[in-house]
Amino acid sequence: MELDLTPKLPKQVYGGDGGSYFAWCPEELPMLKEGNIGAAKLALEQHGFAVPRYSYSPKVAYVLQGSGTAGIVLPEKEEKVIGIKEGDSIALPFGVVTWWFNSGETDLVILFLGETHKAHKRGEFTDFFLTGSNGIFTGFSEEFVGRAWDLDESTVKKLVGSQTGKGIVKLDAGVKMPQPKKEDREGFVLNCLEAPLDVDIKDGGRVVVLNTKNLPLVGEVGFGADLVRIDAHSMCSPGFSCDSALQVTYIVAGSGRVQVVGADGKRVLETHIKAGSLFIVPRFFVVSKIADPEGMSWFSIVTTPDPIFTHLAGKTSVWKALSPEVLQAAFKVDPEVEHSFRSRRTSDAIFFPPSN
Repeated sequence: MELDLTPKLPKQVYGGDGGSYFAWCPEELPMLKEGNIGAAKLALEQHGFAVPRYSYSPKVAYVLQGSGTAGIVLPEKEEKVIGIKEGDSIALPFGVVTWWFNSGETDLVILFLGETHKAHKRGEFTDFFLTGSNGIFTGFSEEFVGRAWDLDESTVKKLVGSQTGKGIVKLDAGVKMPQPKKEDREGFVLNCLEAPLDVDIKDGGRVVVLNTKNLPLVGEVGFGADLVRIDAHSMCSPGFSCDSALQVTYIVAGSGRVQVVGADGKRVLETHIKAGSLFIVPRFFVVSKIADPEGMSWFSIVTTPDPIFTHLAGKTSVWKALSPEVLQAAFKVDPEVEHSFRSRRTSDAIFFPPSN
C-alpha cells in the first residue's frame, strides 16, 4: 500500500466563546497512526481559558501567535506559572497537568506535537479534563466526591455543577488569574526567535534546534524539535534523519514547494505547502524544500531527543566523503563530470540561496 504523505490542515474538535481546539485526524493523515504521532492546535480568544487537563502523551508546545499564561504541574511538584509569547517552545513530559489563558488582546495560538505510543488511540491526543461538563468530577457520584475531598453535599453540588463549559471557556474581564513568574520559565521554555542560532546562512536560512543541551526537559519528552526559517527562493538541502527518526513538520509562515523521495528512488511527494499545513516524512526518506518569494518557516519535531541528520549537498555531504573513483563508477561518468559535481558546493551550508 502506498503511503499518503499529502500535507493536511486540522479540523475543529470542540470550542466556544473562549476559543477552539483543532486536531489532525489519522484517518486523513495516515502517517500519524503509522508513526504514533499526535498533532493539535489550541486557539484562545481574549480572556479564553483552557481548563486544567492532563494527557498520556508527552508533547512539545510551540506558540505560533500571541501571548498569555500557562500553568504547568509536573507529577508531585508545585505549579509553575509561565508567561508565554510567540516563538516559545515548551517541553511537556508525560503526565503533566496544564492550563492555558489568553491575557493578551490578540488570539493566542499554540501548536502541540507529540507521540502517542501509550495512547488509547494511535495518532491522536486524548486530554482528561479536571473540571467542566466533561471533567473527572462529573463521572464520580456526589458521595465519592464528598468523601474524597471531605465536603458537604451543598459544596459538592456547586463544585461539580457550576462550570458548564467544556474544555475551553471565556472568563469575565475582571477575573484575576495567577501572575507569571520569570523564574518559572527556566528549564521549561526556550524562545526559538531569541535563542542563539545553530545555523545561520546569509540570504539562505536560519535554524534553532531544541535538544537536551538547551532544554534538558526534552530528554523526558523523548524527541527533539527545531524552527527553520529560509529566505525567498532559498532551498533546504536534500537530507534525511540517519537515526531512524520521523520528521513531523508544521508550516508556520510563508509557502513553498516540497519533494520527498523514498525507497527505490521513487518520488513519493511533490506538492506546494503553505502556512497551517502539516506533513510527516517517514524514516530515512529524503526531503527538500524551496521557498516562495515571501520565504518560508516551519517547526518540526523529530522522534529522538538528539537527532542526527545527513545532508546530501554541501561540504559535509556524503558525496564529499566518497572517493572520486567510487563516484565515477557509481554515476557512470567521466572524471570531468565527477569533479564538477564534487566541486560545486564547497561550504558547510545546508541552505542554498537562489543563483544570481
